[in-house]
Amino acid sequence: MTRICIPTEGAGGLDASVGEHFGRVPTFTILDTESGDVRIVPNTSEHMGGQGLPADLLANMGIDVVLCQGLGRRAIDILSQRGIRVSIGFGGSAKEAIDAWKQGKASPVGEESACQQHAFHDHENIDGHGRER
Repeated sequence: MTRICIPTEGAGGLDASVGEHFGRVPTFTILDTESGDVRIVPNTSEHMGGQGLPADLLANMGIDVVLCQGLGRRAIDILSQRGIRVSIGFGGSAKEAIDAWKQGKASPVGEESACQQHAFHDHENIDGHGRER
């Protein structure tokens, strides 16, 4: 069994859009590949007014794989320390992300592919990919 998590922009399940900012999405859509069950879990992390980091919440749910657009170094570190595989570069719907992952179109994440947005103090002059505007 593999439990896949996609940070999503709402409660639309597999039809929901892949969220742009891993830690600040309203929901996580989780697919159990063995049973086909889909769960929609609210993001109750400290980024959304709750407790804990998003990566810790996913680890505590027994997630095996995270598919997302991108994420920062801290999330990469926490997920990898917990044995969760991460692939980035996904857009569209959660279903499209899962289909692309199943077809081997995943980009494994590493320190060099971390979102650079949080590495800068002057966010006004930095785009979402860590480049100067």
